[in-house]
Amino acid sequence: MILLIVRHFFVVLVLFLASTSYSQSVKLGADLLFSENIDLVKNKSVGVITNHTALLKDGTHLVDTLINRNDVKLAAIFGPEHGLKGNAPDGESIEDDSKLHIPIYSLYGKVNKPTKEMLNNIDVLLFDIQDIGARYYTYISTLFTCIEAAAENNIPIVVLDRPNPINGITVDGPLRDEEFKSFVAIAPIPIVHGMTIGELALLFNEERYIESPDKADLKIVKMKNWKREFFYDECGLSWVKPSPNMPKLETAILYPGMCLLEGVNISEGRGTFLPFEQIGAPFINGQLLADEIQKMELTSISVTPVEFNPVSIDTMSKYPKYLNEKCFGIRLKILDRHNFESLRFGIELLHVLKRLYPNDFKYRKNWLDKLYGSEELKISIDNNSAPGKLFDSWTKDLDKFKEVRKRYLFY
Repeated sequence: MILLIVRHFFVVLVLFLASTSYSQSVKLGADLLFSENIDLVKNKSVGVITNHTALLKDGTHLVDTLINRNDVKLAAIFGPEHGLKGNAPDGESIEDDSKLHIPIYSLYGKVNKPTKEMLNNIDVLLFDIQDIGARYYTYISTLFTCIEAAAENNIPIVVLDRPNPINGITVDGPLRDEEFKSFVAIAPIPIVHGMTIGELALLFNEERYIESPDKADLKIVKMKNWKREFFYDECGLSWVKPSPNMPKLETAILYPGMCLLEGVNISEGRGTFLPFEQIGAPFINGQLLADEIQKMELTSISVTPVEFNPVSIDTMSKYPKYLNEKCFGIRLKILDRHNFESLRFGIELLHVLKRLYPNDFKYRKNWLDKLYGSEELKISIDNNSAPGKLFDSWTKDLDKFKEVRKRYLFY
């Protein structure tokens, strides 16, 4: 009898803990659209800007959920870089083919903003894509152009909020100079913005970053239970890689700094299954580079020498740097994500690489300037300046941005 009582107690305890955990997990804007905000799309013709990341808590996709409702008409689907399925390699133009008998339009490549013709017969736009928290991640550029299109065509737009996976506190980096506006630097925000997709939408609209005479009729379906200090694995949600080369949360944490290597002739790990976690080139001495990094006495990250051969990987990277060539470099492992400053580490790494290999280190046209948002990083590297001077140079503008940013934080 006592054994049965004890067993019953533990069953009840497990169920209670499970229900408590679920109640505290983040409730996404997509779920709350249907449970509390259905009037935003009910009896309307909806155009959805989305991709494979738009999953509800129960694992169903936003598109499937809309299709299965009798009170919503799904009129069109718009896909960002990597396509609706999220498996087109980086930088590749996409053409989605639909088996749903619903028009699917690509917003990456020649056309990156919905046209008037695409928006015919649409009553409201719905945006739901998982971002990763860095300015050059093009999903926020698609958000920007869709808000702009909504304003220009007088169509309401609803953004379903999702977590910033690398936390909503860290804000770092320079603001983009106006002359360097591009699809990898769509707005004058820092590289690490510390905002959710919904907060960014409001910032873009209210600060009139969009090029439209009028603001968009914008509504945000906010999350519940999300806290700014959360990393994605603290949200009670399953990780779905937002893009082909973003397989896990650690990759996303490394990305703000390691993405800068796309602007130079150093492999950022594309063509391997550890993108942004390992870097290298045929001319690098991995042990020497690791020794130089260790002189920084960083406690938040470890580096070890590594060798790898970039290969063509379908749905990840077809033509990586140094295709089928042996590269030597370093493998990165985060030891303390709360104190790891990814962007600053990436900048310091670029300075070290140029200093060690002045004759081999090359820029890829003006790509580094586009990513950084100005020529200042390249100038600093070429002058062998202390990276700290560069960090100090963006402090004033960053402080101003933080004050503006405060007006648009929901959580």
